[in-house]
Amino acid sequence: MKERILIIEDDEAIVKVLRRGLAYEGYQVESALDGESGLSQVRDASPDLVILDLMLPGMDGMEVCRRIRQGSSLPILMLTARETVRDRVEGLDAGADDYLVKPFELNELLARVRALLRRTKQDRSLTFTFADLTLDTYSRQALRRGRVISLTAKEYDLLELFMRHPRQVLSREMIFDRVWGYDFGGESNVLDVYVRYLREKIEIKGETRLIYTVRGVGYVLRES
Repeated sequence: MKERILIIEDDEAIVKVLRRGLAYEGYQVESALDGESGLSQVRDASPDLVILDLMLPGMDGMEVCRRIRQGSSLPILMLTARETVRDRVEGLDAGADDYLVKPFELNELLARVRALLRRTKQDRSLTFTFADLTLDTYSRQALRRGRVISLTAKEYDLLELFMRHPRQVLSREMIFDRVWGYDFGGESNVLDVYVRYLREKIEIKGETRLIYTVRGVGYVLRES
């Protein structure tokens, strides 16, 4: 069965074109005309990809994108009539995986959808191992010495970032950008709190420390 795609777009003419084109390619297609109902469908329908308009009534596409990113790595293709570099950067910084300016060719959109879904499938098949800690990106499950570690969405995102960059010192700014998608500000302790949560979950029963603090810089995943 083909993947399920959710369109969040308030222009019904564009929705009609996209639904027809995507359905012709065999995708299952759902749609929402505003950000609030779009977020509800993300939670309820579990789509494989979201096509998201930037300019939406009520909650705009940027905010929808940020909220999706708070608990999901769901691929997002953002659509917008804005074409400046600044607008594209803001869209990508909000968490979009790709950005397409209106008016667009349907064939180009379909190609980008295929590329995002292909990349997502590749990412899901990865398993990372560091020391005696393993992370399966398909099941989003972490194990240490065979013990299953229960993680929240943000804890998982943070651990995956560490596992993708072992022994590399990650700055606080880089972690904020990759995991939260925006800057909490220099005084925020949210990162320290989540690192503490991770340590409490992966370093029990006398297990050695794996996540170390690099004072004045950030954190690193390394052996003792």
